Amino acid sequence: MLFAVGVAMLATPSMAAQCAGSPAAGVDWQECNKKNVELQSSDLQNANLYSSDFSQTDFSGSNLSGANLEKATMVRTWFEGSTASKTNFSRVEAYRSNFGKISAEGASFVSAELQRANFAGAQLKNVDFEKAELGRTDFSQATIANASFAYANLSRAIFNGTVVEGPMAFDGAFMFLTRIEGLDLSAATGLQQQQIDLACGDADTKLPAGLKASSNWPCSSD
Repeated sequence: MLFAVGVAMLATPSMAAQCAGSPAAGVDWQECNKKNVELQSSDLQNANLYSSDFSQTDFSGSNLSGANLEKATMVRTWFEGSTASKTNFSRVEAYRSNFGKISAEGASFVSAELQRANFAGAQLKNVDFEKAELGRTDFSQATIANASFAYANLSRAIFNGTVVEGPMAFDGAFMFLTRIEGLDLSAATGLQQQQIDLACGDADTKLPAGLKASSNWPCSSD
C-alpha cells in the first residue's frame, strides 16, 4: 500500500507538468482539467484529450482533426468554426455545447451526450451519431451526408433547413417531435412509419418509398 501511494505521489508532478503544457499538435492532455480555458485558433491535431474536463472552454476556430476527446467533459464548450476531421467525440458529455459551423467530416459522436447542443451550419459528412443523446439538438442549416443516427435519441431535435447530400440512417432512432419540416429523407435508411408518426414534418418533407406523412402534421409550435 505504501509503495502504491509513493508511486502515485511521484506521478503527480509529471502529470501536472503534462497538463500545463501549451496547445500543440499531438499534445497529451489525457485526464487533465482544462475548464474555462481560452484555446481559440489552436492547433490540436492528433492531440490526446481523452477523459479531460473542457467545460466552458473555447476551441473556436481550432484544428482538432484526428484528436481523441473520448469521454471528455465539455459542458457549454465552444467549437464554433473548428475543424474536426476524423475526431473522436465518442461518449463525451457536451450538454449545450456549441458546434456551430464545425467541419467534422468522418467524426464519431457515438454514445455522446449532446442534449441541446448546437450544430447549426455544421458540415457533417460521414459522421456517426449512433446511440447519441440528441434531445433538442439544433442541426438547422447543417449539411449532412452519409451520417448515422441509428438508435439515437432525437426527441425534439431540429433539422429545419438542413441540406441532405447523402443517405442518413435512422435504424431504431427515437424521433418524438423531431422537427423534419422540409427535410429530404427520400434516401434515408432504417425509417419506420412509427418514427414518422412521432416526428413533425410538413408538405415539403420528402419520405422514402412506402412511408407516408403523418395525419398529425404539421405539428404545433413546441
